[in-house]
Amino acid sequence: MKRNLYSLLFLGLLLACSKEPASIVIIPVIPPVTDTTPSQYGTPFGNVPDRQDAVIYQVNMRAFSQQANFQGVIARLDSIKALGVNVIYLMPIYPVGKVKSVNSPYCVKNYTAVNGEFGTLADLRSLVDSAHARNMCVMLDWVANHTSWDNGWITSHKEWYLQDGTGQVVSPPGTGWNDVAQLDFTKAAMRLQMIWDMKYWVFTANVDGFRCDYTDGPPLDFWKQAIDTLRHISTHKLLILAEGRRNTNFLAGFDYNFGFSYYGLLKTIYSSNVSALQINDMNNSEYTNAANGQQVVRYTTNHDVNGSDGTPLDLFGGRKGSMAAFVVTACMKGVPMVYNGQEVGTPFRIVFPFTGKKIDWTLNPDITAEYKKILLFRSASAAMRRGQLTSYGDADVVAFTKELTGEKVLVVSNLRNGVINFALPLPLQNTLWTDAMTGEPITLTTQLVIQPYSYLIAKQ
Repeated sequence: MKRNLYSLLFLGLLLACSKEPASIVIIPVIPPVTDTTPSQYGTPFGNVPDRQDAVIYQVNMRAFSQQANFQGVIARLDSIKALGVNVIYLMPIYPVGKVKSVNSPYCVKNYTAVNGEFGTLADLRSLVDSAHARNMCVMLDWVANHTSWDNGWITSHKEWYLQDGTGQVVSPPGTGWNDVAQLDFTKAAMRLQMIWDMKYWVFTANVDGFRCDYTDGPPLDFWKQAIDTLRHISTHKLLILAEGRRNTNFLAGFDYNFGFSYYGLLKTIYSSNVSALQINDMNNSEYTNAANGQQVVRYTTNHDVNGSDGTPLDLFGGRKGSMAAFVVTACMKGVPMVYNGQEVGTPFRIVFPFTGKKIDWTLNPDITAEYKKILLFRSASAAMRRGQLTSYGDADVVAFTKELTGEKVLVVSNLRNGVINFALPLPLQNTLWTDAMTGEPITLTTQLVIQPYSYLIAKQ
């Protein structure tokens, strides 16, 4: 491959890095092994939502359909859309390594190829095109920290990997992830090749962003370098999600950080009876360094915790309890994420790496209808998505209003398996509302009796 030290790619990198905060180290720019820009496939999607307006849906293709491939997802795009979703996030679509493998899709053998298990590049493009036609964008899962042991880089660029004192490539230290090899982010050429590979999918498959796996592994300055470069693709608006805990991810330019802490707190509220008031503190701490609409992605399950912890039904008090938890997750603060199958109340764990049952989409249509009502109301309500939050809850009940330009919504959710006689705060006493789920009028007095694991979503 030719190398051109003065290509526009690297000029863009230099210009992007010129605005770098002083706390982030700049790595010298040298050309990647591949330095040509791929041809654009299709027309860049013009309706990528703003950060605050996203509803994200995670697809695990191995469990999603009987076909376990792209075509199986395409067949259900209308159902995904009907939930109120506008962002589809696909778990890794790349070939999986075979050496030391546990068949995890996060063990990437080739960053710029499609896993034949799921179909072809043409099938992926068809999925993206079909999602765009339904006004949904598509986000790929990006695994930057490590590769499979039989990734071509190991042979061609062993120096791109972290090595021990004997020159042996090592797994990510302290993780136990023995199926993958740790990359060395002091290697500038590797970083630039990685960024080029991310750009490849924006152009080649017309995707709309990335969910970046284990972002707390690679150094922050790598992500800043990558995101600055991706933002310079002027033809595309991209959404970029950090699956990470560190709040400094916002400083690197991510649109979203993962709500690990929120999820952990929600579990303890249910399992250990800790105060629901702690969510108010989480609403502040998780947003440290967030600006310009940057958001935390919140969830009651995902591919990791579904297998390790249990389903939402297991963790949050069955059907009613899990819906009470989801209402807070979807409506209070942040951007909601749904893991495939939770909307039908899948009663078994989708064990990861997946080798088990497929999702049965005929289960529990009543649960699906409830998810739809909640998410569609959120999508239709600017106050719910962007409004000023005022919290009124107590140790057992999450209660809040959100208000924006004359629109006001009220959410009250009982996170306990018992009847709560909730004393309404003065601003809510003797007020008139409309139940957002049923359309029925509601008159609040001074007390609100809330049945176990029940909730109210109302509007004015």
